[in-house]
Amino acid sequence: MNQGLRSTAFDVPAGQLDAEARSEFLHKTYQHLALAIVAFAGLEAALLQIPGIENLIGLMVGSRWSWLIVLGLFMLVSNVASNWASTAVDSTRQYVGLGLYIIAEAIVFLPMLYMASRVAGPDVIPQAAIITGVVFGGLTATVLLTKKDFSFLGGILRVVGFGALGVIVVSMIFGLSLGTWFAAAMAVFAAGAIVHETSKILHVYRPGQHVAASLALFASVALLFWYILSILSRRR
Repeated sequence: MNQGLRSTAFDVPAGQLDAEARSEFLHKTYQHLALAIVAFAGLEAALLQIPGIENLIGLMVGSRWSWLIVLGLFMLVSNVASNWASTAVDSTRQYVGLGLYIIAEAIVFLPMLYMASRVAGPDVIPQAAIITGVVFGGLTATVLLTKKDFSFLGGILRVVGFGALGVIVVSMIFGLSLGTWFAAAMAVFAAGAIVHETSKILHVYRPGQHVAASLALFASVALLFWYILSILSRRR
């Protein structure tokens, strides 16, 4: 009987649980998100302090093809990490997926942070982080307080995401500059992704899926940070 009740509870979206269980799920999700951000920042700081790291960065962005390969590998690794975090029954594998995704993000962010700190100035990174945090906090509070279901954004985000990916690939192949307007549009896209993923925490994710939820949120926050940093760097 107890096993049946437990199984039923785990089949119910977090938003439909009682207040205590729902609060516990939200606490675990955002605790893991915070830890992922701290781990990302610490790993990034450590990587940038490695002697000769600029040589690795040079290899990553030395040509349009090398950066295209880096992005392709990142997409492959992130897909594997997301699958591990969301579908694995073993909690250890879920955490390995989250850790793998954090490492992949830290590596792909290396050129952006390296050039932003040296070209636009070291203060541009904290500014981008603060703006990202404020936007994320506002969007999160809005979704959690209203409890609205934004699942309809999923299809829109997928179409726009594939379109944006195509534009990025074409621009890299032909050496085109996408400019500030594209970065602004992608920042809006990232904000939409945060709204969608936050809504899924209430209406889709089940208890025990807090690792997958935190990874999805971390990916959206990282994307928003990337394009806000890009906009601020271009203004300098």
